[in-house]
Amino acid sequence: MTLREKQSLFVRCVVQLLRYANDQGYEITFGDAYRDPKHYGHPKSCHAKRLAIDLNLFKDGKYLVRNEDHRPLGEYWETLHPLCRWGGRFGDGNHYSLEHEGIC
Repeated sequence: MTLREKQSLFVRCVVQLLRYANDQGYEITFGDAYRDPKHYGHPKSCHAKRLAIDLNLFKDGKYLVRNEDHRPLGEYWETLHPLCRWGGRFGDGNHYSLEHEGIC
């Protein structure tokens, strides 16, 4: 699968995740999505490849920041495609990505 094909797949999966979050009573705002590697971040970051997004999670008006707060969404995310990776597995609960060249 090419990088461009993965980028399209990633967007489709994000749409499904956002719908699921809404159905579960969560509110979402976007955190980091694309990161220009010239300005900050690791040049091989999936954010730099447009394959990752950090989501800010709210429920009942409360901002949820713990990894465990994201677990229901993270576990759902992992079911959407074999390449979907949830950052809660490595201490970054609000990170949702698609693996590319071994990086997530």
